Amino acid sequence: MNLNSLASQYKNELLDNVLPFWLDKSPDKKYGGYFSCLTREGNVYDTDKFIWLQGREIWLFSMLYNKVEKRREWLDFAIMGGDFLKKYCHDGNFNWYFSVTRDGRPLVQPYNIFSYTFAAMAFAQLSLATGNREYADIAEKTFKIILEKGKNPKGIWNKAFPGTRDLQNFALPMILSNLSLQMEHLLEKKFLDQTIENCIHTIMDLFYRPELGIIVENITPDGNLCDSFEGRCVNPGHSIEAMWFIMDLGKRLNRPELIVKANEVALNMLEYGWDKKYGGIFYFKDRLGYPLQQLEWDQKLWWVHIESLITMAKGYKLTGNETSKKWFETIHEYTWNSFKDKEYPEWFGYLNRRGEVLLSLKGGKWKGCFHIPRGMYEIWKTLE
Repeated sequence: MNLNSLASQYKNELLDNVLPFWLDKSPDKKYGGYFSCLTREGNVYDTDKFIWLQGREIWLFSMLYNKVEKRREWLDFAIMGGDFLKKYCHDGNFNWYFSVTRDGRPLVQPYNIFSYTFAAMAFAQLSLATGNREYADIAEKTFKIILEKGKNPKGIWNKAFPGTRDLQNFALPMILSNLSLQMEHLLEKKFLDQTIENCIHTIMDLFYRPELGIIVENITPDGNLCDSFEGRCVNPGHSIEAMWFIMDLGKRLNRPELIVKANEVALNMLEYGWDKKYGGIFYFKDRLGYPLQQLEWDQKLWWVHIESLITMAKGYKLTGNETSKKWFETIHEYTWNSFKDKEYPEWFGYLNRRGEVLLSLKGGKWKGCFHIPRGMYEIWKTLE
């Protein structure tokens, strides 16, 4: 398989199939913002708006405007979402709700750190696209709050009893390793560099366990393993996605050894997470092989596979590792055969272990305009 020739396949899928679907089906022309709960055909089946998905869609179209082409349609679309997010989706102090009603009334409290991270990411890119200082201020203030919430991201909405079994979760340092570069034009260099170094240390020295060859989802505050449901949990998709964030940081910092290490960790995680019977990557695993509490542990999810494709594409292009190329080819084959809807635009999100479609939706509470289009863009640009 000639990977260079695949660049146009990913580019065309992005520009001709995926983006037109969201531009046509997701805008709320009455109240602003975007619908994310869309059927296979693109019909709205629920009008609630989830802040992390609003932020992701704003970010995507702002980023494409900044990096691909100055299409006014893309910018106007992003601004429309940004205006809704700014007006309705926080409490006045940039604590970002998890969800609001169609017309912007708060539904769920700001417990989810991803609402904050993707609001910051959205307004950072939108400020770059528009030059609007208000957007930049929102991104900077939100980023500061994210860092302040580092040890307890859920804050007062954390259900865990304090002090009994405190755990540090992988999600925040993982997303910060990507968000920090998205915020680069707004942050003071010394502060940015320190944030990046903290992310690299936390991910590669604490959550990555060389004695196991894998990344775990939760560790104790002092950086040790914990033998509990949460402490044994492994999310191969999270781990593999994080490795292309680390590769991007390695490229920016001119650290080829960091890129090589990230690629090796990703290859280990793929080998560990791959379903050798049916193909595809498991959603969750238990590092000791015990039964999982997540009933969806053996499902095959869209984002896990598209993020793995990005990581393997970057791993091969940056290191020349032939194993990365082989894995890219394997995942490419599985992903395009299993997740792409051959009748309607956009892609399926949820398959059972055997690779059969579980839910035909194109968007919902957890799937929106993000992983598929971002993946198409990253792979296109990496391979061309």
